[in-house]
Amino acid sequence: MAAPETFDPKRYLPYQTGLPAKDILCTFPAIDTAVDTIKISKGLENVAKVMDRATLVRSHRVADLGSILHSRHQYHWHTGYIPPQTVAAPHIGSWIARVRGPRNPAIPAFINIGQRLEGVGESEELKAFTTGGFFGSEYGPFNLPFPEDAAASVRPPKGMTPERFEARQKRFREMLKESPVGAMASDFHHESMLRSLDNAHRLLSSRDRDAFDLSREPADSLARYSASHFGKGCLLARRLTEAGARFIEVTTEYVPFLHWDTHENGHTTLTRMKREIDAPIAQLILDLETRGLLDRTLVVLATEFSRDMMIEGVPGSNASDQSLAKADKMSEIKQFGLHRHFTGSVSVVLFGGGMKKGFLYGETAQERPLLVTKNPVSISDLHATILTAMGVSPKTAYDIEGRPFYATEDGKGVPVRDLFARG
Repeated sequence: MAAPETFDPKRYLPYQTGLPAKDILCTFPAIDTAVDTIKISKGLENVAKVMDRATLVRSHRVADLGSILHSRHQYHWHTGYIPPQTVAAPHIGSWIARVRGPRNPAIPAFINIGQRLEGVGESEELKAFTTGGFFGSEYGPFNLPFPEDAAASVRPPKGMTPERFEARQKRFREMLKESPVGAMASDFHHESMLRSLDNAHRLLSSRDRDAFDLSREPADSLARYSASHFGKGCLLARRLTEAGARFIEVTTEYVPFLHWDTHENGHTTLTRMKREIDAPIAQLILDLETRGLLDRTLVVLATEFSRDMMIEGVPGSNASDQSLAKADKMSEIKQFGLHRHFTGSVSVVLFGGGMKKGFLYGETAQERPLLVTKNPVSISDLHATILTAMGVSPKTAYDIEGRPFYATEDGKGVPVRDLFARG
């Protein structure tokens, strides 16, 4: 998600044939928000109306990992560790699920909405960080790739009697214990798998599973969240927050060369993407606020890196140029947009969770290269901020293979105290 096209707008130039690529910083004009000192990009008019509930960090900075792959950077963003690792690093959601535990025993503590893990390209890489890591499967995500089908995922098969369901559950536990998988797994991971089964059984037997059923939502509420995949995911997230989920991720889904992966047709694609995310994000914030949940729910809007028209990585990086719309001057609309992966500055928006309201933090350069010029925030420090807001120390550690493994890399993440409403 390109920061200049969303939450850090720069000098805008409209499309015209012959426009030099080097002059293009931003392909959308800036718009006013509910905060006089904050402007964001056109197409996010609904989000603009709730920016007075937000802290906007424009100085997030991610590592230059050399070979720039979305899944590789997503691994770093979600776990706090650069791949590969000698141990399976848990997702930040798993850390929160493990340390804080469930808020409702029937509702999974960590739920992942909107991302398929099969057949989308780099699927194995995505699976590598979408896990509980060394904590075990009981702290991994409950995956709901299609929010509209969530209700079906928490019901026994149609026509199955309670007695037959219980018998199958018992036999499945026995088979797991007898299977080669059960025999090869460590006692810890075997017990973790069995506890995962118990958790799933508890959910399937609970009335709380109604929270997964979007058909129970009033029609006008469904309409406010929009019919997009992401919109339904945000609505489902609100329902699951109310039901007691501890950590929920809603993704626009990474599929190569689709959605935010704008190697060409950048401006056209972002016009569509903004329509998909604008209303749902704003409505989620308003609904949480109306229900008295926003102050104790932290909503984080983030991305693995930004984009630029000319620069891949950062100035001086040896990362290969992955744009499919290379041109010195614009000759067709597919060339108009930010098509290269930029790691020098990224925007993050934080709502609720004890953060300041209507607050702007950090700065970036006004001309290329759009590097952070004030108050840089690393992934480690951003994770420390999120964890601290959720009541988890960034120095929390567990012994793995005889050495400590920390919630932030080497336990060195420092929360950005300036973002909190109270120090």
